[in-house]
Amino acid sequence: MNELSKQRPQFRNINAFKDLTTYRLPPAGWVSILHRVSGAMMFLLLPFIVWLFDKSLSSELSYDTFTAAFTTGIGFVPGWFVKLVCLALIWAYLHHFISGVRHLYMDATHSVTKEFGRSSAKVTLVLGTLLTLALGAKLFGLY
Repeated sequence: MNELSKQRPQFRNINAFKDLTTYRLPPAGWVSILHRVSGAMMFLLLPFIVWLFDKSLSSELSYDTFTAAFTTGIGFVPGWFVKLVCLALIWAYLHHFISGVRHLYMDATHSVTKEFGRSSAKVTLVLGTLLTLALGAKLFGLY
């Protein structure tokens, strides 16, 4: 064994409570995990998305129901919670889209270097967060 391999820790049996709390995931790893989380979130909330779409387009009366969902709520669910769920959907869509474009670009150009992966992951995280904040401000009536 060379000197470098002796200094690096080896994780053979990972203890979720001891090892995962100290492990630093690189930005590309976070983007990959969040890409899966955002895809699952959009899939699981698809009935809510279809309901929103149906209520927004069916008639004037159903559009009033759609807009009231954000102010008075839906049944026992308050309006602020509906807005939070929509904000989570906004983030999920934006992150999933930007991350997907990142992966498509890397596949098309064969840009699979460590430096490009790190920088494009940071751009994905920052861009998704900034766009979510901007649309969230609009959703909550800040402008």
